[in-house]
Amino acid sequence: MTIDKKRKQKFCTSSRIDIKRVYTEKEFSGFDTSQELGQPGEYPFTRGVYPTMYRGKLWTMRQYAGFGTAEESNKRYRFLLSQGQTGISVAFDLPTQLGLDSDHPLSQGEVGKVGVAIDSLEDMETLFRDIPLDRISVSMTINSTAAIILAMYLVLAEKKGIKWTKLSGTIQNDVLKEYIARGTYIYPPQASLKIITDILAFCHKNVPNWNTMSISGYHIREAGATAVQELAFTLANALTYVEAAMKSGLDVDTFAPRLSFFLACHNNFFEEIAKFRAARRLWARLMKEKFKAKNPLAWKLRFHTQTSGVTLLAQQPDNNVVRVALQALAAVLGGTQSLHTNSRDEALALPSEESAQIALRTQQIIAYESGVADTVDPMGGSFYIESLTNQIEKKVQEYLRKIEELGGMLTAIEKGFIQKEIQESAYRYQKQVESKEEIIVGLNEFRNKEEQIRFSLYSPPEKIEKTQVKKLLSLKAKRSDKQVKIRLEALKKAVESEENLVPPIIEAVKARATLGEISSLLKDIYGAFQETVSL
Repeated sequence: MTIDKKRKQKFCTSSRIDIKRVYTEKEFSGFDTSQELGQPGEYPFTRGVYPTMYRGKLWTMRQYAGFGTAEESNKRYRFLLSQGQTGISVAFDLPTQLGLDSDHPLSQGEVGKVGVAIDSLEDMETLFRDIPLDRISVSMTINSTAAIILAMYLVLAEKKGIKWTKLSGTIQNDVLKEYIARGTYIYPPQASLKIITDILAFCHKNVPNWNTMSISGYHIREAGATAVQELAFTLANALTYVEAAMKSGLDVDTFAPRLSFFLACHNNFFEEIAKFRAARRLWARLMKEKFKAKNPLAWKLRFHTQTSGVTLLAQQPDNNVVRVALQALAAVLGGTQSLHTNSRDEALALPSEESAQIALRTQQIIAYESGVADTVDPMGGSFYIESLTNQIEKKVQEYLRKIEELGGMLTAIEKGFIQKEIQESAYRYQKQVESKEEIIVGLNEFRNKEEQIRFSLYSPPEKIEKTQVKKLLSLKAKRSDKQVKIRLEALKKAVESEENLVPPIIEAVKARATLGEISSLLKDIYGAFQETVSL
């Protein structure tokens, strides 16, 4: 074989970073390792946010789950905990995410389909029955209705006799990415930012160990963004939140340490590892240099990772186990604090119990059998990894400058710039797959003549919606309508006087006001966001 022979014309990452044939010490020319890398647990945290990383404590194994009624989801949580899961991650159905009760006409056909239906405090009580909230970290993927769901969780803890200071977990609470990539927004951006900053302030004072935001690049990436775009747009959102919080009077050194991130992990193994390392370095420098944060905890980018759903195929679904294992390994080598591994059947249905167990076992094999958790940042110093880390950082900085020139992230979203960038990347990738420039095993190459699924798929019972609506109507019949009206009126006054909204939402929840009733009141005052279509 000659040195010039190539199996394809061009080698590059998903972010169109050219890949050299070989990397050497020349990559370190002008590269100050003490400044760019440092030691694990030290600024700029390229090598990890903690000195011992997984030698001291493994990442949290937090499988994302939620479907049907609260009873069904509770069974899955307790099963996963019995199998060694170390944290809970809650998926909510679309009506819950959009602020609609299960009996709303627009909820028909969607109740309990892509997550669990939560209408009231009673549902929250059922969801976490027999789960020790003071010992288990709970993450909740909820955004527009985050304040309401958090209020329900806090009231539940109070009823169980658990002090809020004992609670640990996360609400996603990242609405900006909903306007960009996911679509479960309700209110206009400025109103959403007001609610978000209220949550930051309330939790800093009352729930100090709670992660008040999980700023998400995952959904941006799943919508078609490249690794660089995922990181750039996530950080741009984060900067917007920090600026809004500081403008409201909050001290960056007090609220920033409780911010966390949620990133995707796709198939380009080395690019993903480099992305996570670049993310830590970029965030540390932005917090220290741009916002003048003095608290080292405010410089640390802590993140949860989820393996990629869009890379999983309905064709030859057993192959998805391999994809998930590679993605999970990249996340661990990249230094994640928490990890969800997708199930092999997610391109076909909600995960079955068997598939969810295999996904959890994948993490456990990496943790206990592979040896990768025995040393900190084992990829550090690799010529290729360090070169990719530097190039990703540079390209992210270029995007951040462009967004700033446009007037900031809110303006960039309103103009459709971010959405257009993602759309173009998604289209480019699809063309590469169709032309076989990108080979996807089982999809555009290496297909079987006859494909047969060899395992059972989960199917939600058809009675879910009727059961949920019946419970909701029963709640409304036995609660005090007078108390609900009083608490909702108090919430309305708080909105109009620009007070912190979390306390009156908590009181409304205690009176058994539903998620839909509280959200509807806020929408009546704030209005609903209408997307600008970019052509």
